[in-house]
Amino acid sequence: MRPFWLLYGISLIIFVGMNLFFNFRNRSLVNISLSSFGLNPFSLHVVRDDMLHPFVSGNKFRKLKYNIQFAKANGYETLLTFGGAFSNHIAAVAAAGKELNFKTIGIIRGEELESKIYENTTLSFAQDCGMKLHFISREAYRQKTETKFINHLKEQFGDFYILPEGGTNALAVQGCEEILEDISENADYICVPVGTGGTMAGLVKASRKDQQILGFSALKGTFQSEEIGKYTSKTNFSITDAYCFGGYGKIDVDLIRFINKFKRETNIPLDPIYTGKMMFGIVDLLKKGHFKENSRIFAIHTGGLQGIAGMNQKLKKKNLPIIE
Repeated sequence: MRPFWLLYGISLIIFVGMNLFFNFRNRSLVNISLSSFGLNPFSLHVVRDDMLHPFVSGNKFRKLKYNIQFAKANGYETLLTFGGAFSNHIAAVAAAGKELNFKTIGIIRGEELESKIYENTTLSFAQDCGMKLHFISREAYRQKTETKFINHLKEQFGDFYILPEGGTNALAVQGCEEILEDISENADYICVPVGTGGTMAGLVKASRKDQQILGFSALKGTFQSEEIGKYTSKTNFSITDAYCFGGYGKIDVDLIRFINKFKRETNIPLDPIYTGKMMFGIVDLLKKGHFKENSRIFAIHTGGLQGIAGMNQKLKKKNLPIIE
């Protein structure tokens, strides 16, 4: 048995390391000109949350912060979560687990991916971080929130702290509220990509009632409004799926060209699943006069840049332009 002083020392090192990790701040607020998009009177502020951490960036950093602190405080040594082939969440949990001394398990949708790990940049990264990947059928994956299924996972893997697909829960929303620290009083409109709705819920909770939170759904539908309603009674928000480009993970040549042009003009990279669609939508809505004159528009860059490599693999196979 280890002596008390050694256990205490180890615990203190872990605690200090975790605080340093989650107090890491390297974001910036960038004011960009949109003149090259034919929008001379307008400027846009981009909140570079993607710069928070090299591998656990943007909203994933925010969502994991209080979940991991809770897991550590309650003695959990393993994090288990769910995701698809190119999941930003899977990559972030794996990286955070490696840095903060957690074992990690990823339940991956699609049995056929098991033999293709090193053909997939996200899954190979997660495995290299030490994550144990467990592949299941799409049918089984749909049962991921059912008690019977969770109990079966505990029989296989032992005790673990469970993180939902995409990372959204009450602790994740709490973390996302902090996105607006130091910037919220300057914004009239706050724009954000929407997947599960957790990030947007945090923004709505932290916003003033006179601010408008505009969500750009990466999927068909605006069903995330129901999820947001679980965490706040505020109604100063709206979601559009007009710029989802056909659904989750779907893009076209116009979006690729826009992402590449935006990077060349602003030096800000965008991912094709979330932030690229949001920024395309913001520019289009500006052209259509959606925003009030002289309003201050802030766009939250939620990260997700690790997904570019995987998307480029798909684009090359289809002989389409790639994301630069």
